[in-house]
Amino acid sequence: MANKGPSYGMSRDIQSRIEKKYDDELEARLVQWIKIQCGSDVGSPDEQGRLGFQQWLKNGVILSKLINSLYPKGSQPVKIPDPPPSMVFKQMEQVAQFLKAAEEYGVVKTDIFQTVDLYEGKDIAAVQRTIVALGSIAVTKNDGQYQGDPSWFMKKAQEHKRDFSDDKLKQGKHVIGLQMGSNQGATQAGMTGYGRPRQIIG
Repeated sequence: MANKGPSYGMSRDIQSRIEKKYDDELEARLVQWIKIQCGSDVGSPDEQGRLGFQQWLKNGVILSKLINSLYPKGSQPVKIPDPPPSMVFKQMEQVAQFLKAAEEYGVVKTDIFQTVDLYEGKDIAAVQRTIVALGSIAVTKNDGQYQGDPSWFMKKAQEHKRDFSDDKLKQGKHVIGLQMGSNQGATQAGMTGYGRPRQIIG
């Protein structure tokens, strides 16, 4: 799995398109947020760019610290091993725990990357999308756990519940919605009755 050879032909084209989606400016902002959110002990990627970002997050520990930091003390969802996992399957398991916790936090399935996207570097842009979605939900929740500049992430749209009284609802029953057309000025003048034969003049 980890010993994957080079891609050729169509696979190579697809992989290069995926790699072009990676955003270096976004990486800098995400690294900054993760360091503020989790504390400086998480360090920084050894090098800028896709590979450095992947290696920094690969074992799942920093991602787990990130999701835990969005919960109050004592209710963190992911257990973080000490020392960090060194075996491949343990690292992938740690990433999977982060993904499960992110979904429970509110990140939608379509915004969640696959473990191999990070571990094998298949789609690091998808990893960025997941972290952005996590940040957006944290800003939207506004529960005091988010650290950093709220303008770094867009707030998610929230439900706007309306509470109509019974009188208002009854009034609405007598209004014809515009999408149903209008009955103003409607007339049958000039129409022939249904079923009458057509008048043919010879």
